[in-house]
Amino acid sequence: MGAQWKAKGREAAASAKGRIFTKLAKEIMVAARNGADPSMNPRLRLAVEQAKKASMPKDTLERAIKKGAGLLDEGVNYEKLIYEGFAPHRVPVIVECLTDNANRTASNIRVLFRKGQLGALGSVSWDFDYLGMIEATPTSPDADPEVAAIEAGAQDLEPGEDGATLFLTEPTDMDAVQRALPAHGFTVQSAQLGYRPKNPVSIGETEQAEVEAFLDAIDADDDVQNVYVGLAE
Repeated sequence: MGAQWKAKGREAAASAKGRIFTKLAKEIMVAARNGADPSMNPRLRLAVEQAKKASMPKDTLERAIKKGAGLLDEGVNYEKLIYEGFAPHRVPVIVECLTDNANRTASNIRVLFRKGQLGALGSVSWDFDYLGMIEATPTSPDADPEVAAIEAGAQDLEPGEDGATLFLTEPTDMDAVQRALPAHGFTVQSAQLGYRPKNPVSIGETEQAEVEAFLDAIDADDDVQNVYVGLAE
């Protein structure tokens, strides 16, 4: 749970899938400001790959690119906002938002943090590392994660779920590493920039349920893109 909060079962619900598409479309639009060609725009390429893996309809994807690149009349300018603070029981949280109305977002975040504590920028981010995180699976039994990490230029690695490996990179190296991994026997399943806690907090089951409810509420807000939590698994 440490790297990024994922609301349990949200992919299974149609309404939740709609929220996922909305968040992906926002990221595509912001990325497309720097060019509508994914081959020349690493951030856009990553966003498009994530959208395809989430089965976003092709016309929705293409419209988001055109909208972000200013190729359609109805332009929307999204601003990135980051909030830091604590969930109940002093669990550190970082919330990334993309919004077209900063005042609305700030008001909503203040309400959502009433059961926790909203802090200033820097209040918890010092206890997180900002990294590229690439989840990849081996294409053969002989694929060696450690060799692949060294050859592809990853900073570190750790076991992932279901036989996958999580390759960790410097933010500026993530695109190059994910492009290099297939040549070393790995298929990239996902790649994202995000925050990983240095010292995850351990709490009991009762406290865990309270923290999960708090995180679920934040994740459900339309302006929230990502929620990162310093909670031990």
